[in-house]
Amino acid sequence: QVQLVESGGGLVQPGGSLRLSCAASGFTFSSYTMNWYRQAPGKERELVAAITSAGSSTNYADSVKGRFTISRDNAKKTVYLQMNNLKPEDTAVYYCSARIPNRIWGQGTLVSVSS
Repeated sequence: QVQLVESGGGLVQPGGSLRLSCAASGFTFSSYTMNWYRQAPGKERELVAAITSAGSSTNYADSVKGRFTISRDNAKKTVYLQMNNLKPEDTAVYYCSARIPNRIWGQGTLVSVSS
């Protein structure tokens, strides 16, 4: 069964940090680019970060460059999103995703940034 399961969301104050994890199963994780998306209330889902299959290349949305870091552990079939210096505008449900070749999604994890 193909599955992505996110974890690590929560409530954090502005300037704080969180690390999201996404555990994959049911497909050859090490063969695919992995993505993190987010969807804020009332807004469209947007791509936050991407990492290639071997982890050799990453890309970020301009809004998170210098604050977020995507990484992966192919042995553990897990992709991570380290989020530092969080801002209220980072509040959203964060989703892990891959195209294998159909697009698959996790259930999402809520990140709330508020004082």
